[in-house]
Amino acid sequence: MDFSFGLLSIGILALAVGSMLGYFARQSIAKKQLGTAEGKINKMTLEAEEKARLVLLEAKNKAVEVLEDAKKDEKARQDQIFRLEKRLETREENLDRKLDETEREKRHLIAKADEIKRIRKEAENARVEQFKRLEKIAGLSKEEAKKILLQLAEEQNRDFLAERIKKLEREGHDELEKKARDIMSTAMQKYAGSHAAETTTSTVAIESDDLKGRIIGREGRNIKTLERLTGIEVIVDDTPEAIVLSGFNPVRRETARIALEKLIADGRIHPTRIEEAVNFAKTEVANKIKEAGEAAAYDVGVAGLDPKLIQLLGRLRFRTSYGQNVLLHSLEVAHLSGALAAELGLNVSLAKKAGLLHDIGKAIDHEVQGTHIEIGINILKKFGIGHDVIDAMKSHHEDYPFESNEAMIIAAADALSASRPGARKDTLEDYLKRLGDLENVAQSFEGVEKTYAIQAGREIRVFVKPDKVDDLGAIKLSREIADKIEQELKYPGEIKVNVLRETRAVEVAR
Repeated sequence: MDFSFGLLSIGILALAVGSMLGYFARQSIAKKQLGTAEGKINKMTLEAEEKARLVLLEAKNKAVEVLEDAKKDEKARQDQIFRLEKRLETREENLDRKLDETEREKRHLIAKADEIKRIRKEAENARVEQFKRLEKIAGLSKEEAKKILLQLAEEQNRDFLAERIKKLEREGHDELEKKARDIMSTAMQKYAGSHAAETTTSTVAIESDDLKGRIIGREGRNIKTLERLTGIEVIVDDTPEAIVLSGFNPVRRETARIALEKLIADGRIHPTRIEEAVNFAKTEVANKIKEAGEAAAYDVGVAGLDPKLIQLLGRLRFRTSYGQNVLLHSLEVAHLSGALAAELGLNVSLAKKAGLLHDIGKAIDHEVQGTHIEIGINILKKFGIGHDVIDAMKSHHEDYPFESNEAMIIAAADALSASRPGARKDTLEDYLKRLGDLENVAQSFEGVEKTYAIQAGREIRVFVKPDKVDDLGAIKLSREIADKIEQELKYPGEIKVNVLRETRAVEVAR
């Protein structure tokens, strides 16, 4: 029992000693570890302080550099501002000096002008005074002295004046005799009956009169569409198996004829089909114009003409002058010019070419301002035709002086072609001009799309743009057109003004 108690006491004592030794060992280890961490912290602190010092030093250096750069920029700007101020001051001084010089010059010029006026007035007074003194000394007035001088001059040169008068009388007599012979020759040529018909209508044959109703359409819509698109009046009367197209413009009339013949051949006649036929007819007419120009150039033997110039030449097929077809007239002038040039030993090809193109300006003289000669000269220059041809054609109406023998030949051939019996008739040209003036008056108003003179000028149809002219505006426009026609044109009887406004909506179902 005692022995067990002793062992227990020894064990407890050993445990207590072990615990104390462990505590002291642990404290020692902890102190060593604490010393090591504090060293690291101190080292890190020193390193951080060194880095902060270096960063601060670098920042101060950069700040100094930035400040120095800013000072340099500020000094440069101040220098630039100073230079600009000096330039402005110099300019202001120069401007003030120039203004002063200008003002002095102005005062100087005003003084000179006043001096000139004064001198001129004194000179005029002196001249009047001298005339008065001369009249007083001579005892004659200015008019009396002039009369005496003229009498003296006449007496001293009486023989010369008499001879001069006789010469003028002889020249005048010869000139009058020549003109009389020309007038008599022209009168004898024109004495023959005229063979030129004033054709303003075309006739389209139909198989039966039953087609007339289809051509007219319901409430006349077909015939109205055809007239609106072509500008030609379609006359459906009692003439058996025939429809008459009336209009003064040959191109429009030919377009209407081709379109109507196509519609009759096709059998389908309605507004949409009519539009297609009219477009087809316009293409056909353009082809005919081209073919006519090419045939004319080939007939005369003129090669190398520009295709556009050939097109203009072909347009003369549908142009008349005093009832004479201009293209046929040009061909006649070309052949006559070639024959005359051959007889006289001159340039035949030049004469033919100038004769063919002498009236080329008439192809567009209704579209461009100026005489047909001026327009023709500009056209030929544009297409690179030689100056010899232009010089030869521009004198055929004696508006320009004759610069070559070929020019005289062209003028002679033009007169021969125009003055042959039945070649021309004035009434057709006047008639066409009156209708053209009537269309131009109506076309001058704003909102007008197309104008057509029909019924021999007794009626004009005006098609307006529906988006620009309303129904009330159409009524007002018809009155304004009628008033302008009354003021500007001379015409027999009365003219009916029809203003047509059509609105069409088209949609396609797919």
